[in-house]
Amino acid sequence: QVQLVESGGGLVQPGGSLRLSCRAPSGIRMDYYSIGWFRQAPGKEREGVSCIKINDETTWYADAVKGRSTIFRDNDENTVFLQLNSLKSEDTGVYYCAQVAFWGVYGCGDVQKWGRGTQVTVSS
Repeated sequence: QVQLVESGGGLVQPGGSLRLSCRAPSGIRMDYYSIGWFRQAPGKEREGVSCIKINDETTWYADAVKGRSTIFRDNDENTVFLQLNSLKSEDTGVYYCAQVAFWGVYGCGDVQKWGRGTQVTVSS
C-alpha cells in the first residue's frame, strides 16, 4: 500500500466548511485505488468518515457526516477531496486518508499505511 498525504485542515467556526485533500507520492495514480477518509477525535478511536471506490466511484458516508460531506476525485490534480460543510464541534479531530478495501454499505478499511493526518478544529 501507498502512504498518502493529507492537507487542508484548520480552525473553523461551527457551520463553516473545509475541503480536505489527499494526495499520493509523485508517480502514483490515485485513481488506481479505493480511498477512504477517517478521523480520530481526542480520546476516541479512529472511525471511518467516507470512502470512494475504484472504477465506478461508488461512495460511502458515515451517518455522522451524511448530507454534510462529499468525497470526490479530481484526476487532473491526482487528488481525492473531502468537502465538509455545516461543521460541528463533534467534527473536531485528526483526519486521515488511506488506500482501502471498499466494503460497500459497510464502508471501507484494511488500511496498512496511515499518513500523518490533518487537524480539523471546529470552535467558536
